[in-house]
Order: sequence, then C-alpha cells, then structure tokens
Amino acid sequence: MKKVSVILTTYNGESSVDQVIDSILTQEGINQKFKIQLIVVDDCSTDNTLKIARKYDDAVVLTTKENSGGPNKGRNIGLRKVTGDYICIADQDDVWKKHKLISVLPHLEKVPVVTSGYTLINYSNEKKIDRNCENESGSIYFEKNRTFFSKLTKSLKGQNVYLGSIVYRKELNHILFEEVFGLIDYDWVLRIFYGRDSIEVCDSLYTRYVDGQNLSLDPFYRRVDYYYSLFFVERYMNEYPKEVKISMQRIHGSRARYFYLVGDMKNARAYFLRSQLNWKTVLYYFTTFIGSSFVKKHFNVFG
Repeated sequence: MKKVSVILTTYNGESSVDQVIDSILTQEGINQKFKIQLIVVDDCSTDNTLKIARKYDDAVVLTTKENSGGPNKGRNIGLRKVTGDYICIADQDDVWKKHKLISVLPHLEKVPVVTSGYTLINYSNEKKIDRNCENESGSIYFEKNRTFFSKLTKSLKGQNVYLGSIVYRKELNHILFEEVFGLIDYDWVLRIFYGRDSIEVCDSLYTRYVDGQNLSLDPFYRRVDYYYSLFFVERYMNEYPKEVKISMQRIHGSRARYFYLVGDMKNARAYFLRSQLNWKTVLYYFTTFIGSSFVKKHFNVFG
C-alpha cells in the first residue's frame, strides 16, 4: 500500500489548525487505498497551536529551534523526515476536501507531479473564487516543461501550481526550499516542474482561506519575493532569454499591482512603466490617478 507524506507547517494558527489537521487525517481511502504520514512542524508558536497539534496521535509533531520568520525552514525539516511514496505540502489556512488524495493518487502512477484546483475564500471582503480548470476527461496532461515555461513567464494561464495543490513523487524530495528569507516558494515551483511532465485534476480539492493578515499581502514578503524572483530567474537567461525577459516584466507588473492594491500609487506607476506594455497595464496606470477604488472593488487586482 502506497504512503502519502504530508508536511504541515504552522505558526500561531490555533484558530484553524484543528480543522486543517482533521481534514488531512479523515481523507477518504486512508488505510484502505493508501497510508498517510502527517508531519506537523511548528515554528515556535506563542499561542495554543502546538498543544492542539500534539493531541493527534497520528501526527508526528516537530518544532524549529527558534522562530525562523517563515514556513520554509519547517518545510525542509519535514522533507528530511518523510518516508512516503508521495509528498504534499500543506498550509495552516488550507482545508482539504475529503476526496483530495484519492482523486490525485492514480495520476501519480503516470507523471511525477499532480496538482488540482482549489477554492479561495477571502474573509476580508467575503469573496469566494473557484480556481479550477475544466475538461471532459476530468484532468489535463501537461507535457514536459510546459508548466515550467508557464510559471517561468509568470503566465496566468495553464496549470494551477499554488503550493497546497501540488502532490509529487518521493524522488523529488531533494528539492528543498530557500532559507535565506524563509518565505519564497517561486523558485521551488520552477525546480519541481523543470524537465518534467504533470497532470492537473479538474476539481477543487481544498479551500484556501485568506484575510488581510495573510503572508501574501505582507509588505516584507512582497519585497523579498520581488527581489528573490528576479535573482532566481536570471539563472535561466542563457538558456531561455526570451522567457526570462517576459518573466522580469511580469515580476515588475506584480510588484506594481501590489502597490496599486495598497494605495501606493506613486510606486505603482513606477513599476507599471517597467512591466509589459498592454491594454491592462495602460488602464491600471491611468486609474492610479482616478478610478482605482472602482477597479479594486470590482476586479481581482492581486492574489
């Protein structure tokens, strides 16, 4: 029987970690079609997160020696402990649907990496967004490097690769997360998909909960994500110069939209001028002067 190793990193997640762990340990097919290894790595929480995690006998609970300021240290600790045939990384804000694992495991016999759709629920504005592909067969095959190129160029199309959707074979457990900043996973995603084919299951298999306090909107995170992404993609410049140029322009565009969202229009305009020139960029640029409130209310600007 195959085993799935799940790495869940936590920090001050007492309000959600119970629900997340329950959703992992009550998956359909456990001990019938697969076994599960849950490794919870806590980053020195100051609330009751660790106490809650330790009440689960089926979870291996570890801690970092000191707070690392991000999830990557804990993810790497977990990766060095996994014993499963397949691996997935879970966040403390992601609640799994009951059929998540049983839906993706058959595809891992064909390809080394499988992803799925998900549902995004934003507490701050009560919006619900389904990020899910559609295909009559129920899944989409992506040939070698197709998703790598899509993510290198920061394309909004193609395979869903939000971290919580990725399940992959144990042969890739040597691919670790950066620990300089301890926050960035863009480079990890590129390395996971580089030179490999993959499949996406066309179903929302978990719910991701976000609010104004989520890491993705943190000013420090946005800054280091911007600089580290530019630094990392440069390594592919000689091999894929056209794609890297597009990537850098879109990284600038992402930075611009972040500033747009938080109301820093001066910086938004500066980065829009360094991004791709298209009708969306032009509209965003001009609405930095007037109309941004309407855009932010009716459109998904960022995230």
